[in-house]
Amino acid sequence: MDSPDIIYKYFNKLSTKQKFQLTQLGSLYEDWNQKINVISRKDLEHLYERHVLHCLGIAKIIQFKSGTTVLDVGTGGGFPGIPLAILFPDSRFHLVDSIGKKIKVVNEIVTETDLQNVTVEKIRAEDIDEKFDFICSRAVTRIKPFYDWVHSKINTKSINDINNGLLCIKGGELSEEIRELNKSFQLFELKNYFSEDFFESKKIIHVPA
Repeated sequence: MDSPDIIYKYFNKLSTKQKFQLTQLGSLYEDWNQKINVISRKDLEHLYERHVLHCLGIAKIIQFKSGTTVLDVGTGGGFPGIPLAILFPDSRFHLVDSIGKKIKVVNEIVTETDLQNVTVEKIRAEDIDEKFDFICSRAVTRIKPFYDWVHSKINTKSINDINNGLLCIKGGELSEEIRELNKSFQLFELKNYFSEDFFESKKIIHVPA
């Protein structure tokens, strides 16, 4: 497995607790993945680059202010919610997935890393009643249907430097998805922030509410 040092290369102001939590992720995912497969074995070898740092690309786009609320839809093994929750301990994260075994893993990792700012729930996004400042996802579905499912769950009053809305981690060719979306958006190329080849085609789309 790769090392959390790749995180410190780009985020060099982490506390001792944050570094410890990030270090814990390696052994926790390795252990849980043997019981419940939430990460492909090939990708597990590159956990910190392809999962943790990939998700922290959002932190290059926005520094969540204290009190920001974030919903992570289709969190799977806890991405992007868990890495972001470690980085932003003063923001609140709600991680949801419709698959119970994935939620079990996420719950255990949240407990083991003592993430006090995270709640976890087995639920479909469209069934959530609460509203959030940002809704995050990583490769869940096409942007337009995702926006249609969740836009009613976004707070209208923004407290951050960019407007409340969706933050979607995507890869590959997105021109067709963007045309289909037919809304204003911002596109951020992760290759502009991270030098590893993996990020060459990785992007974050911000769709304001």
